[in-house]
Amino acid sequence: MATDESPVIVPRSFRLLEELERGEKGIGDGTVSYGMDDVDDVYMQSWTGTIIGPANTVHEGRIYQLKLFCGLEYPEKPPSVKFQSRVNMTCVNQETGVVEPSIFPMLADWKREYTMEDILTQLKKEMSSPQNRKLTQPPEGNDDGRVDTKGLVMKCCIITSRIEHDKDSISTRCGYYLDQA
Repeated sequence: MATDESPVIVPRSFRLLEELERGEKGIGDGTVSYGMDDVDDVYMQSWTGTIIGPANTVHEGRIYQLKLFCGLEYPEKPPSVKFQSRVNMTCVNQETGVVEPSIFPMLADWKREYTMEDILTQLKKEMSSPQNRKLTQPPEGNDDGRVDTKGLVMKCCIITSRIEHDKDSISTRCGYYLDQA
């Protein structure tokens, strides 16, 4: 007797818990990682990813930070993905850092089985593709317009004792002065 077995659909929260556990354990060679932004986020929507640029490309040695946002329809619909670090890639909007779903095949042809790990791994592979491996890159760092201030403690400037005599002009330039012990 034949039976029609439908696939078991794992609920969103269980799926995200599985992804969180996998992300915390580390992935493959360690050049891709991800985790939640806020442990108090009961909907598990906001995530941070990291990609270390692949060898033998202009991305080699660079560390890229990304934000992934899993809406309430995830994993039926893909997360939004945005580079916080400045990067020049054909599938990334240069103004906003958003990975363009219409250009990045994994997001354009999203399947429920895909994970955030798959996205990060595919973006790393995309960095090695012929169209991206030699593109001139912007200076390293985050574009101030892209920085997510949540969890950011402060930006500071450390002033050495050699220039301590000029505290006023330096504190004005940096915003504040830090005394060294």
